[in-house]
Amino acid sequence: MFNTLLRGPKGLIGSAALVALSLGTPALAQEQLSIATGGTGGVYYPMGGGLAEIINGHVDGYSATAEVTGASVENMGLIATGDADFAIGLADTVAQAHSGTGRFDGQQLSMVRGVASLYANMVHIVALEGSGITALEDLRGKRVSIGAPGSGTEVNTSAILEANGITYDDIEEQRLNFNETADALANGDIDAGFLSVGAPTSSILNLSTTQDIVLIALTEDELAAALDANATFAKTTLVGGTYTGVDEDLTVLGIPNVLTVSSETPDDLVYAVTSAMFGNIKELQAVHPAAKQTTVEFTLDATPVPLHPGAIRYFEEIGAEVPDRLRP
Repeated sequence: MFNTLLRGPKGLIGSAALVALSLGTPALAQEQLSIATGGTGGVYYPMGGGLAEIINGHVDGYSATAEVTGASVENMGLIATGDADFAIGLADTVAQAHSGTGRFDGQQLSMVRGVASLYANMVHIVALEGSGITALEDLRGKRVSIGAPGSGTEVNTSAILEANGITYDDIEEQRLNFNETADALANGDIDAGFLSVGAPTSSILNLSTTQDIVLIALTEDELAAALDANATFAKTTLVGGTYTGVDEDLTVLGIPNVLTVSSETPDDLVYAVTSAMFGNIKELQAVHPAAKQTTVEFTLDATPVPLHPGAIRYFEEIGAEVPDRLRP
């Protein structure tokens, strides 16, 4: 979608090329880059689209497109196979991919490298007012969306439930993406849904304007159990008023989202993309407010895997101290 606005119809490109040739100036070929994101109802897709626009406008010789995918788990596979040049993933999924554990047990994805930590997801557990669901334990026996297949949401959901003694045998699980979860809640097809996503997210915003929603708070014991089970979780605050009808601040589990790349990607390209992104960060913030968290400091604190040498080159160039744990 984003590239279409820049490239225009193929016929116009052809005409432009003919004009260039007629003037004796060769048309410059653009190498195409793919950025694996997530579904259109979350934050990955607009963030990926914003990054694509920055690449298109500020990285010579390259043209980028944001691709809709099943999100984190699928995206790590796309990096491993070379079917995506850059990909966004939840920190726990990225860490599992790099170490060959969890969802990637026995797989060799050690080529996954970090570029930047973009922003923190918040794990939303959403139900409708009047559903009778006010606590995690109330999910037993209910129809629950656990996240799309191949998504980081499903990884987070599984970790939270298992840490608190709830298995998929205790619920009627459905694997829906963000928009599908919101639609299913509105239509009464499910009772609750997990969404691990940056706040605010359009799928919940839209739902809250047509339905009275409830965001389920975890108890201190439930939060502690999840934190013990997943080292990439952290407690954070969902500010009251973020969604219509949810007026009080809520303590939720947060988890960073990481822009990743393969270790095989040329250093100069990763350097150029890293430099362009941080050098034009206001353009990314204009696409989605979650990008206000996209800082060098957040990257060096929150990234769970080694950084790509091209990214390290940029951080060192601006005087940032890169921790040893982030060096390949």
